Amino acid sequence: ENTYFAKIHLMYGDSEYAVDSRPSDAIALALRTQAPIFASESVIRKQSSEELGQWLENLKPEDFGKLDS
Repeated sequence: ENTYFAKIHLMYGDSEYAVDSRPSDAIALALRTQAPIFASESVIRKQSSEELGQWLENLKPEDFGKLDS
């Protein structure tokens, strides 16, 4: 229903590992490492474009924790 899940894909050497994660932690890690973020189409469709746009406009870096440059 309204529970979201995330998975972080990590590469180490020639191996790939998938780790379950909270979505907020996965997004924060992706932002820190400039990694791509993927979401299923059904999750994106749940928000109207107006609601999503409003949410994005109000999003602040501190919403994802401390971001070191």
